[in-house]
Parts: sequence; C-alpha cells; structure tokens
Amino acid sequence: MTFHEFGTEHQQVIVLVHPSVVMWDYFEKVIPILEKKYHLIIPALPGYDPDQNDDFTSVEEIAAELETWLLAHGYCDISCLYGCSMGGSIVIRMLADHQIRIRNAVIDGGITPYQFPYLITRCIAVRDFLMIYMGKLGGIKLLTKAFAADHYSEDDLQYIAKVLHFMSAKTVWRTFESCNNFSMPSAFDAAGTNMEYWFAEREIKERKWDISYIREHFSLCRFRKFRDLGHGGLAVVKPELFSKAMDSIITKQKKV
Repeated sequence: MTFHEFGTEHQQVIVLVHPSVVMWDYFEKVIPILEKKYHLIIPALPGYDPDQNDDFTSVEEIAAELETWLLAHGYCDISCLYGCSMGGSIVIRMLADHQIRIRNAVIDGGITPYQFPYLITRCIAVRDFLMIYMGKLGGIKLLTKAFAADHYSEDDLQYIAKVLHFMSAKTVWRTFESCNNFSMPSAFDAAGTNMEYWFAEREIKERKWDISYIREHFSLCRFRKFRDLGHGGLAVVKPELFSKAMDSIITKQKKV
C-alpha cells in the first residue's frame, strides 16, 4: 500500500480513505483546500493503484495494514478518519479495532455488513460484481447509466473507465464481497470518538440498511444529509462544502 502525504507541516492529521472504482486522487479537489491547515494522509488501496501489481484483499486486512503503518510512523492520534463507501467500511472496522486514538470519524455513505442469510449476501455480491464488471467491458455508454446519480463530465467518466481498465476481476469481486460481509468484533467501544455518518440526498434508499446498522452499533453517531448529490459525490462535485464539513466536525470536537 502506498501512502501520499500533504501539509506535513501541520499538527492535526486527517486520514482520507477513498471509495471503490477510483484511485487515491479521488481527493484531488479537496487536497489544495485542506492541506493549508491539516496534515493529510491518503492511502492508495490495494487493487486501486496502477503503480502496484496487487489486488484488493479485504476490509479487515486493509484496516489492519493502515493501523500498522500509522502506528509505525508515529500517528497514534488522528484528528479525523474519513472514508467514503468502501473507505467507510474500512473506517468502521478501524473504529472497532480501537488500535489508534481517533478523535473524529466520518463515514460517508459507508457500506456496513449485511445482516442477511449467507445465500442472499452471495447473490447481492454477484449482482454488484456483474454491474461493475459489465461497465468494465462495456465502456462509456454503460458507465453513463451506472454512474448517473450526479452530473459527471465526460472526463470524469473517462477517469472511471481508466480505473476499471486496470482493475482485476479479483479486485472487483473482493471489493463487493468484503464490503458487504466484513467481520466485526462481537463487542467494541467507539464512545471516545466523535462520529458523523454522511449521506447524499439521492442515495437515501440505498443507505437505509447502513444507517440502521450505524444507529444500532454506534448510538452516539450523528447523521448529516447533503442535498443535490449522489453516492460519493461530495468530494468530487462540491469540494468546498466537503472541506467546510470537515472543518466543522474537527472544530466541534475541539470545543467539547
């Protein structure tokens, strides 16, 4: 796993974990804003780094690898841990692991473990795999249909097509199978972390089960809805709003 750092002169550390079907530069529009006041750490996750010949492993393994790297480099106190979609799954697992002090956490449209029988979860994983893999094979026309929740430009869709081109079938399968079914400890305590679950107005239906899971297992978590957006669109479509929301959660925790 490769790590990219910006604003290293600042004390407060923000870790940004990207969603699936993008690379670490998913955050390229928010980096110039946030690096002026925060030390940013952005991992390029396995299977999503064109410079590394590897595949996605699992939510549990990647969370553990992130924790190991952060601790080894002296980052044991994180101002904010943010993850979007697949990245949100990794944030949830890291909160449960409780290996690092995480003052604030943002789960943006994060995927939680499905609470369904095994056969149903396999069927869902197959459906998700086929949707993305057909986009990999079918090019821009199919991508336009698959990513229609926001107003993506032709350049944005070309970017997604580029990522899908180097993603292996193994990475596509493991991503969805693991995000839908990653394991959690039978007991964990994230009470020391100030948490927010962000979701977009156009994904409320799709996030219904995830929100229910968060309410059940992270009872102190606050929920924040962003209007006129689809899944994973905040950092790309409205980077200024993303940065203000990040400022607000860190500042709010600091005043407590």
